[in-house]
Amino acid sequence: MAEAPHPPIPTFVHHRSRLTEGQQHAWDRWWPERGRDVSAILSGAEPYDPPAWFGRTAPLVLEIGSGMGESTAALAAAAPEIDHIAVEVYEPGLAQLLMRLADAGLTNVTLLRGDAVALLREQVPPASLAGIRIFFPDPWPKRRHRKRRLVQPDFIALAASRLEPGGFLHLATDWDDYAVQMRAVCDAEPALENTAAGRPGGWTPRPDWRPVTKFEQRARLEGRTVRDLLYRARHAEAPRDDGP
Repeated sequence: MAEAPHPPIPTFVHHRSRLTEGQQHAWDRWWPERGRDVSAILSGAEPYDPPAWFGRTAPLVLEIGSGMGESTAALAAAAPEIDHIAVEVYEPGLAQLLMRLADAGLTNVTLLRGDAVALLREQVPPASLAGIRIFFPDPWPKRRHRKRRLVQPDFIALAASRLEPGGFLHLATDWDDYAVQMRAVCDAEPALENTAAGRPGGWTPRPDWRPVTKFEQRARLEGRTVRDLLYRARHAEAPRDDGP
């Protein structure tokens, strides 16, 4: 008798936190319109349908772990021609992002609450994303917990398969050993190309357009180096025609 497959190792923790009064107001007002639950999409209760969510077909960027939404809102405002999906499990962060979007009048962001890996694996079609952003994922610093880190070979292969040719994967972290792990895993993925391969260490210079969040400011004050990595999905080689 075949053994049952092991359940996936969780890469995130659900933090139970109460919403502030302002966050609760934003949640009640905007979540029914702007937010969706990944669990409902996975169960088939609601379709994964970005064109219907945004009312148009446009390049699509997925952000895994949008935190408090500072980067999400700023990057969405800077690129109104792009649609953004922000996936997060922390409800106060989602509520804060709803507030930012409402204040800025942005309509090119949809919020999803839940497991981004399951969403990628089960719902996002191959070669359908213009980009994936993963900024400051949980570093799981204890050695015994490192298997829980998001950036592992299987996940990066999955992420790369969902990028359209030329699509980008942008990662950032302030944990040195995680940065090294990210670079090693992504460099080993044949579907990806490091855009900074010719630079020292293969690190991407910090882009001016990536907002400096409070989280990153704290990391700098505590003496940690922030590393960026930017990869592109390789174009598939055309099949050879060797003749009859």
